[in-house]
Amino acid sequence: MSKGHGPKPFSSEWLAAPPPPPEPPRRLPRGVSLSLRGIAARLPGEHVLATAVVLLMVFVSLGVAGPRSQAQTTGETGGAAAAQPALAARGDSAAPTEMPKLDLEAAQPEPRATITTETLSVKTLEEVTKEQEQAEKQQAEQAQTEQRQAGAPKLNLEQQPPREVTTTKNGLLPKYRILTYYGFPGNKDMGILGEHDKENILDQMRKQAAAYEAVDPSRPVLVAFEVIASVAQSEPQADGSYLLDAPAEALDEYSDFAEENDVLLFLDVQIGRRTVAEDIKGLKPWLEKPHVHLALDPEFAMREGEIPGKHIGQVTAEDVAETQKWLVDLANEADIPPKVLIVHQFHYTMIEDKKKIAPVEGVQLVIDADGWGTPQEKQATYDVVNNQLPIEYFGVKLFYSQDKPLLTPEEILALGPVPDLIIYQ
Repeated sequence: MSKGHGPKPFSSEWLAAPPPPPEPPRRLPRGVSLSLRGIAARLPGEHVLATAVVLLMVFVSLGVAGPRSQAQTTGETGGAAAAQPALAARGDSAAPTEMPKLDLEAAQPEPRATITTETLSVKTLEEVTKEQEQAEKQQAEQAQTEQRQAGAPKLNLEQQPPREVTTTKNGLLPKYRILTYYGFPGNKDMGILGEHDKENILDQMRKQAAAYEAVDPSRPVLVAFEVIASVAQSEPQADGSYLLDAPAEALDEYSDFAEENDVLLFLDVQIGRRTVAEDIKGLKPWLEKPHVHLALDPEFAMREGEIPGKHIGQVTAEDVAETQKWLVDLANEADIPPKVLIVHQFHYTMIEDKKKIAPVEGVQLVIDADGWGTPQEKQATYDVVNNQLPIEYFGVKLFYSQDKPLLTPEEILALGPVPDLIIYQ
């Protein structure tokens, strides 16, 4: 049967005819088939494709569902305010909690003031905590206030004879009271000695001494220059001592002037990074003279890491005892009268182990209540320096510029114990 001319469908011939042979499958052109095989070889395997499909479905579902919460921001259109409409649309009733704001400045430590010579003022000791001492101090302050209001202080000294002290014979104390003017010649910032020449200072001292003798005629007043012989510095200097020594010519000038006018001379050492012994040994040629005496200023006696003007210095009881012995030996060797030793103090740390200091025969020790302040502050400091641990003789220092108001001779001699030495700066 020719092609296209077979029996009619569903005829007896069509039903009896054998099925036609199957047609071979149609194939793509060879070039196209090879291209498709190359592309299929580059596709990932079935496991990778399955994983990619799963991840795609997760990302799509998250995008459709929307975020469960919204981050806090600080912008004008973001943050909690922008999140609340979305929460309300989803039916959430609770608004997001506001994140607390941290005040970082409040967390910074408070700056600590450093100690300088310009800001040092009189301070009371923390050790004075006994109720009896506190009561006495308050009573003294109240009494002084009442005395000022009344116009004239009450004196606890009425023509009293000198106190009997037998530790050292032939000493200046207690027969006399000593009055000194303190400073460094030529420097107005370092005491009254720098503000005037020697002649004017001597006249002022004698007038001031006469005012004390008028209040207490029982004790003649000896006047003295108190010259700073080693001056504390804020830099180490060549020898690392933080000191500059006064020129020998200046010390000679004041020593000779004092001797010619029959007055005393105190040489004041500020010690710095030297030991006390190192600082005073260079003054031996002047201290061998009968009218020259010594003063220690612990305020500027520095230890390792400390700088004059930034820290309050200190000496020890051992330093004081060694100085007492040195002065006794010097006086004996030079065959001169006993020396007076002044140790300045305005803070309890300035003399360590003070309770171990004791009078030494052959030298007269004065602890001077240093520091400026109000009358109440000076009274409190004097009580601590000279009443808490009284040793031998008592001194007080006054400041013409910083003391407001300046205590009068009557008020100074109303202090108890009565001062044996008064210093003006």
